[in-house]
Amino acid sequence: MGRIIFTAFFVLMMIIPTMVHAAEVTIEKANGEKVVFSAEIADTDGARARGLMHRNSMPEKHGMLFVFDLPEMARFWMKGTLIPLDIIFIKPDGKICNIHENAQPMVLSPIPAVAPVKFVLEINGGEAQKYGISAGDHVKSNLAVNGLEFK
Repeated sequence: MGRIIFTAFFVLMMIIPTMVHAAEVTIEKANGEKVVFSAEIADTDGARARGLMHRNSMPEKHGMLFVFDLPEMARFWMKGTLIPLDIIFIKPDGKICNIHENAQPMVLSPIPAVAPVKFVLEINGGEAQKYGISAGDHVKSNLAVNGLEFK
């Protein structure tokens, strides 16, 4: 009986983090077209620090959504990151303020937001251009993260 309970507990501990820490992120472009990404959520200091480091690849239309408690002038770098990324900086109202395209792996130079942001979406390098995503587009999510929801 104890072994069954331990096994059930272990399985739940493996499943719950993946259920809680994923979201569908939709970018609505100026022309009304929508692009949908599946995003892992980085809403703790540890998750934000780890980000997408040490990954050799990432599926298309997948990414990581960084969530900050308060708007801030976020700065990102590519230390320990093995794949090029597009870094999309998102203001509290869901508008994209700037995009840094094709950030190169392992570069330590800071990549800053141009305005205070509440969210940052990292996707594969080149996908912003491929899907026509640009500053001014609006980002929405299907998931409330740390009590926050943006639409």
